[in-house]
Amino acid sequence: MNKPFAYGDKVLLLDLKQRRYLITLADGAEFHTHNGFFAHSEVVGQLEGVVVKSTKGSPYTALRPTLEDFVVEMPRGAQVIYPKDLAPICMLADIGPGVRVLESGVGSGALSMTMLRWGAEIVGYELREDFANRAKNNVRSFLGEAAMERYHVELRDCYEGIDERDVDRVVLDLPEPWQVVPHAMEALRPGGIFIAYTPSIIQVSQLRDALASRAWNGTRSLEVLHRGWYVEGHAVRPDHRMVAHTGFLTTARFLG
Repeated sequence: MNKPFAYGDKVLLLDLKQRRYLITLADGAEFHTHNGFFAHSEVVGQLEGVVVKSTKGSPYTALRPTLEDFVVEMPRGAQVIYPKDLAPICMLADIGPGVRVLESGVGSGALSMTMLRWGAEIVGYELREDFANRAKNNVRSFLGEAAMERYHVELRDCYEGIDERDVDRVVLDLPEPWQVVPHAMEALRPGGIFIAYTPSIIQVSQLRDALASRAWNGTRSLEVLHRGWYVEGHAVRPDHRMVAHTGFLTTARFLG
C-alpha cells in the first residue's frame, strides 16, 4: 500500500545526479544542501515518488528506502557487510522464518536486519557496547519495535564459548572465526550450518583447517563479484569500475 509520508518516516531523496540522502521526517525540520533547502513538511502527506524542489529550484524525488538503501546509508560504527554479500549469506545459511541464529560480530547491524527481514530469530554476541547499541538502534529504526522480539544482543566474547544449544545457524563476522569452530560444534544441532565472512584469504585458510574434520560436510569458500553495466542508447558496455573483493564466505554443514 502506498501510504502518504508522515512525520517519523524515513525518506530517501534522489537529486538529478542520483545522489542519495537518507532523512527522517521531523516536524519543523529542513533538508539543506548547497543547492538550497526545503521543509520536511513539504513531503508529509505526499505519496512516494513525489518531487520536491529546494529554494534554488533543485528537484528531489522522495522514496521510501529499501533495506539495501538503508544498509548503505545508515549510521554505523563498524564497517558493514554490503548488500552484495548479505543476500548470498542468507541463501547459503538457508535463513528463513523461525530459523534460530547465533550471530557474532554484529557490528552496525546490517547482517542482523537482513536475517531478521528473512524471518530469523537471532541471539547476537558483541564485544563492544557501542556497536551493540548501534546495531539495536538500526534494527529498531528500520524494522520497527516488533523485530526486537526476535533480536537479543549480549555483550559476550564468542571466542570464549557459546551458551546457546541446538541452534540452526552460527553466522560470524569476526577476525578469527576458527576460534569459534569448537564452540559451534557444541551449539549447532546436527544438520546446522556454519558460515563466516572474512576479508583475507589467509583467514579462509586457517578457518578451513579448523573445519577439516568428519564433523563437517560440504565445506566451501567463495566470493561474490558485482559488476554494473553502462547503458545509454546504443552505448552498452560494462562499467569501468566494479565492486570486486569485499570478503570471502566460508560455509560448512555440521554432522554432529
